[in-house]
Amino acid sequence: MQLNATQVQNALPWSALISTLNDIFTRKVHSPVRHHHNIKVAQNPDATLLLMPAWLENEYLGIKQVNVFPGNAALKLPGLSSHYLLSCGKTGQPLAQLEGNELTARRTAAASALASQFLSKEDASELLMVGAGRMGRRLIPAHMSVRPITKVSVWDRNEDAAKSLVDELKAADINANFCPKDELETCAGKADIISCATMSTTPLIQGKWLKPGAHLDLVGSFTPTMRETDNHAMQHCAVFVDTRAGALSETGDLIMPIEQGAITQDVILAEFSELCSGQHSGRHSLADPQTAITLFKSVGDSREDLAAAILAYKTHSQEKN
Repeated sequence: MQLNATQVQNALPWSALISTLNDIFTRKVHSPVRHHHNIKVAQNPDATLLLMPAWLENEYLGIKQVNVFPGNAALKLPGLSSHYLLSCGKTGQPLAQLEGNELTARRTAAASALASQFLSKEDASELLMVGAGRMGRRLIPAHMSVRPITKVSVWDRNEDAAKSLVDELKAADINANFCPKDELETCAGKADIISCATMSTTPLIQGKWLKPGAHLDLVGSFTPTMRETDNHAMQHCAVFVDTRAGALSETGDLIMPIEQGAITQDVILAEFSELCSGQHSGRHSLADPQTAITLFKSVGDSREDLAAAILAYKTHSQEKN
């Protein structure tokens, strides 16, 4: 079975995907550290091969392959391509090959929505999307699937990109507004949920802008030199992550303030395995749930890929029958 990007999207509805991610973090999944391999490419910059395996014993095993070829820009080809291979955990026989970019984007957005269920206020109605790219287009509907969002604002350094996304949202009957580049502070100060998915290496959202009860969702910083918020936010928010191991080794949003002495790794209150198993109850466990400002930082995890691939395989198999 081979699933292209459209088929992967159709096989991963938000509600089912969010529920599946919640379940996978309560189970014993083997997920080794991902492999990084450097590949020489003639007359082009070196490429990178990333391999991310995970398995549930006697059920399923899977691996995501990501190919990063910087030289493809000159060839007018995408610089990144990926696919996921799902196999039977009892026999090793291949079950499905899935287009990896859409799989990754949807499981990433669903992870943010899952965190929002634990961390944002249940009556959160105003969402600010910082970043108008591929992830922004998935984070907005994912967040809307778990909270009664009635207004969406969009900000991007490229104002044309932000306006284009606003037009798409309006065409889908979503109450969307464009946030001008110089009004990010104003828009952030009004939002109940702020979701960031950018390539920024300097803080975009300042902690002092956040209103009482707000929730900050950080998706974009996936290297030690990238960050989307400042030290003030990390010091004053209730901080949660998808995985401690990944967040503390991969994202500048935590690595930089720790190196600067602004915080320690103890600032992290819980990770998904604790939230999903009920060991920590998220916002409800905080001293003042109504006014506490929460922050969720994700870097991604191979368990999420495995869960999404299994769900897509099962959903598509049922549709075929």
